[in-house]
Amino acid sequence: MRSVIVVGAGQSGIAAAGALLASGLRPVVLEAGQDTAGSWPRYYDSLRLFTPAHFNTLPGLPFPGDPERYPTRDEVADYLRARAAALDCAMHTGQRVVTVTRTAGGYLARTEQGAEFTGAAVVAATGSFDSPHRPELPGLAGYTGTVLHAADYHRPAPFAGQRVVVVGSGNSAVQIAVELAEHARVSLASRTPVRYATSEPVPGGSRFWSVLAAASRIPAGPLFGHGSVPVLDTGGYRAAIEAGRPDRRELFTGARDSSLRWPTGDAEHVDTVILATGYRPALDYLRPLGVLDETGLPEQRFGLSRTQRGLAYLGLEYQRTILSATLHGVGRDAGHIARTLAARMTRAARRPRY
Repeated sequence: MRSVIVVGAGQSGIAAAGALLASGLRPVVLEAGQDTAGSWPRYYDSLRLFTPAHFNTLPGLPFPGDPERYPTRDEVADYLRARAAALDCAMHTGQRVVTVTRTAGGYLARTEQGAEFTGAAVVAATGSFDSPHRPELPGLAGYTGTVLHAADYHRPAPFAGQRVVVVGSGNSAVQIAVELAEHARVSLASRTPVRYATSEPVPGGSRFWSVLAAASRIPAGPLFGHGSVPVLDTGGYRAAIEAGRPDRRELFTGARDSSLRWPTGDAEHVDTVILATGYRPALDYLRPLGVLDETGLPEQRFGLSRTQRGLAYLGLEYQRTILSATLHGVGRDAGHIARTLAARMTRAARRPRY
């Protein structure tokens, strides 16, 4: 068997399918939604990539348009649809995988819709958008206002005139807070200060992107996996925050009804708290294989399972490089995984059978 089940048809799944085809394998892509753009259509309306278009090309299809611009959410979704349409492989939408188990010849994937698919190997490429991280914040205990995750945020209009606190210090937290500050009174709250990748805003044509691209080729991602990602200031975010739009604060320390208490001792009414606190890999369908630790993270090295031969991952943060979870990084990682799986299958086929 040369077929490989690819779970997910977002940027990781599409990159995996292309790389598997190039390595002589037959990908069978299973996507829970009805679209081959993954989670991109569900992100907040104003989302732009924090890297320029030329930095976000999957193998086989250049990103169209001005290569120095920062593409929008919808442009990325359209790009992924176009790349998926060009792939000569089985692609099944509306098939949510609920379990993956071992068989004598490889793996069996069962879907919520009752379908079954078999393959010699599996690439888990489901990303993390369906698994938003909502940390236990002691300061929120007793808070009766609205608490949302960034995954639930789409546009600023519903928050007009409100008092809003955005929790987080990463790219999404900064972008959402700055956008909301034009419509509401907003604070950006976090345990640690916002860290910026550069001292000045980064234009699309900056040499910085060449340096970052070179750094992203080094398979040293696991060494950086425990630190927060610095903010790429591509939209004047730093200037806005330093001007107090939004203001930046230490994380609140307590709550009572709809009021939050700040480290200074002051308390104030807050309408909405938005948790821009990241995501965790959405891999529950792999639990029957026993490959996840107590936190739900897979035991893997450079995207290859440590315990199940023929099981691979794509799109995990820092799985191989510092950009493994990005559109830029998944293409290179997909090639590494596909070549490894193909080599292993070839060796297995050559073993004598008695």
